[in-house]
Amino acid sequence: MSTTISPSSTTSSPTTAPNWPSGFSSGGVAAGIKKPGVNDLALLVGDGELSAAAVFTRNLIVAAPIQVSRSNLAESHGRIRALLINSGCANAATGDDGLSRARQSTELLAGALGIQSKSVLVNSTGVIGVTLPVDRIERALPALKASVRHGSCESFARSIMTTDTRPKWASRTIQWMDAATTRTCTVTGVAKGAGMIHPNMATMIAVIATDATLTPTELDGHLRSAVERSFHRISVDGDTSTNDSVFALSSNCAGTPPTQQLAAAFEAVAQELALMVVRDGEGFERGIEVRVNGGRTQSDALQVARTVAMSLLVRTAVTGGDPNWGRILAAAGRAGVAFDPSKLRVSAGGIPLYAAGGPTHADPGAVRRAFTADTVQIELDLAMGTESDVFWSCGLTKRYVEINADYTT
Repeated sequence: MSTTISPSSTTSSPTTAPNWPSGFSSGGVAAGIKKPGVNDLALLVGDGELSAAAVFTRNLIVAAPIQVSRSNLAESHGRIRALLINSGCANAATGDDGLSRARQSTELLAGALGIQSKSVLVNSTGVIGVTLPVDRIERALPALKASVRHGSCESFARSIMTTDTRPKWASRTIQWMDAATTRTCTVTGVAKGAGMIHPNMATMIAVIATDATLTPTELDGHLRSAVERSFHRISVDGDTSTNDSVFALSSNCAGTPPTQQLAAAFEAVAQELALMVVRDGEGFERGIEVRVNGGRTQSDALQVARTVAMSLLVRTAVTGGDPNWGRILAAAGRAGVAFDPSKLRVSAGGIPLYAAGGPTHADPGAVRRAFTADTVQIELDLAMGTESDVFWSCGLTKRYVEINADYTT
């Protein structure tokens, strides 16, 4: 059996949205939740029953739509028909009234589509503490239903945006031989998120759809593995939202590809989406990639990478293009991971900065260029073992402060 994984057209042409896998349709309309005339209500629906899985925020303040989706996933045993997402209102910290409104939105959509309400998953994104205007959703449902089409994911992706400056999508196609027959399946994902992004379900929402044949349990395994290596490796501001979620859906139309190749496609799509979220971080100017090698355990490597990538001093140095690499050492040293400083090696953009307990006296111009790259690539070798990990963040800018200082006003 031979297998290939091909990148979607979006890898080379980010402005062109990929199609959903077979068995899915989607649409989006302006319901007046966010701003007049701006799409803010998105629907993804299966031609038939879908296998479903999801990972949700670990914040103790859990938004009403997530509570409803958790319940519906359990009651339906991971067999659903539709996913409804609105932007412009998070419906979080809204009490029993918010919970009732979230349930009502599933019932209204179920009635419009002729399906059971327990087969509808929902989420919302926007300002916390604002209840869902269900009456606007109800009025918009006929237009939303009429907007649903097979094909492109663009309308759906744009309808879930809040402070995002651009839609986010990614896709991979797997081809394999089944006896003498060539089979293909697709994994396509969309995401929204630019602020309040941090691991623990890095307001961020993503949807990954495939036409591979999977049980809900198998789908859940692929989702959790992919999320761990993608959305749990990014941070924009260190804040975990009340509405964070990643949904995975399979239409079961294309057969069963080799497990390893499908897992690789899920991870590739999830990681591409996660990096798009970082690069669209509110006020984004420059990205940060921190790779740590030589860890005694993978957990040690991740802890150092996360600490360096999230250091406010490292992030502000990156914003200014300032090659102040001492901040990297200081962050690594406070990460709570034991290592020998005399064996630590640190580089940026492939240029050694620190080794054998002291500076390498690298060319200042080359170091400056490394710290003004579009993505500043920082690498540390702890020389304690063979484990490694990576974490992504971005510079902390004045624009980020301005956006979030005026978010509701």
